[in-house]
Amino acid sequence: MRVRTVLASATALLLTTALATALATAFALPTASAPAPTATDHAATVRALEAAVRSGVPGATVTVHDTHGTWSATAGTGDLRTGKPRSADDRYRIGSLTKTFVATVLLQLEAEGRLSLDDTVDKWLPGLVEGQGNDGRGITLRQLLGHTSGIPDYTADPDFRARYLTEDGFRQHRYDTLAPRQLVAIALRHAPDFAPGTSWRYSNTNYVIAGMVIEKATGRSYATEITRRLIEPLRLTATSVPVGQSGVPRPSSRAYSTFDGSVGEPYDVTDLDPSLAAASGAMISDSADLDRFYAALLGGRLLPARQSRELRTTVAIAQAPDVRYGLGLMDRRLSCGVHVWTHTGDILGSTSVAASTSDGRHTLALNFDGDWAGDTTAVLDAEYCGTAGPPTRPHN
Repeated sequence: MRVRTVLASATALLLTTALATALATAFALPTASAPAPTATDHAATVRALEAAVRSGVPGATVTVHDTHGTWSATAGTGDLRTGKPRSADDRYRIGSLTKTFVATVLLQLEAEGRLSLDDTVDKWLPGLVEGQGNDGRGITLRQLLGHTSGIPDYTADPDFRARYLTEDGFRQHRYDTLAPRQLVAIALRHAPDFAPGTSWRYSNTNYVIAGMVIEKATGRSYATEITRRLIEPLRLTATSVPVGQSGVPRPSSRAYSTFDGSVGEPYDVTDLDPSLAAASGAMISDSADLDRFYAALLGGRLLPARQSRELRTTVAIAQAPDVRYGLGLMDRRLSCGVHVWTHTGDILGSTSVAASTSDGRHTLALNFDGDWAGDTTAVLDAEYCGTAGPPTRPHN
């Protein structure tokens, strides 16, 4: 759930059905200063993947889809014990890419007239957000999805980090089951980061609450709504929202962490209870499914025009001038001037990124099976610009 490289935020640790007509061309992004390469030329992408492995990532897998078809590449190993290589079919924990699915469901509910993004949190979950100056009566659902609520990130809480994000704590507590209300309560031990709507800061708590709103509005869990609205209609056969399942379905690789981001002996963190991420980052998928989902979303097949505009209405991020955050999506300008819509997805041992052109016709989904090395930005630059961009900080 960490947002690595792009957001450079210390609070972004760990743990990120109305169908309608296509988006009007009036809402396309500005023309890029350099064309994206065709899907028949991925030499730079392969080099970037191999460079990630040389930097210390155990293994990497990427799948690209565009008008020329589907292309995949892998590098490195998926199991340090056996030496098994990574596969293009690997399933993996997608961390905060879950947020794009959650935002899509809430926007669909708005399109159906079942809620408004301008509703307050307190309207749907009375009394949930209160204490230490936090007040759900003045926070909207839109502010949750856009990280402008000011609600603190529960994953930044020192006790939470000691319990789940250190080697000793993880060994003892990796199978703990946490209710969403417990996660929110952890965040509300702390004062707001800012008054609602006055600034931007990434907070996993926002999406835990968004998942709770989905359940209140529909009578079904966020996992059920994502499954019935997105996974099943799009035939995302490798995608799931695990509840009470500690493992990753096969085919899959192992996932490794050094916990503190330093280069050291990696620890296998594949198995864990995903409730510690909840609606902010619990999902599992593979690269082909992620390409299909982001192509459908950016191609205008999942939301009516109004909600598609809301999805793409962005705010600036002071720490990252080349990035603007929408609702569960980021508008990112790459080194060559090309814009992509993207999100990162980090959870212990797994670093992912999904990206798409504004029309959904050129998508990429990438995963590293380690969380302490590698540069996902270089892979995006390689695919969409044809060359690796300037060095960027590899992780928070």
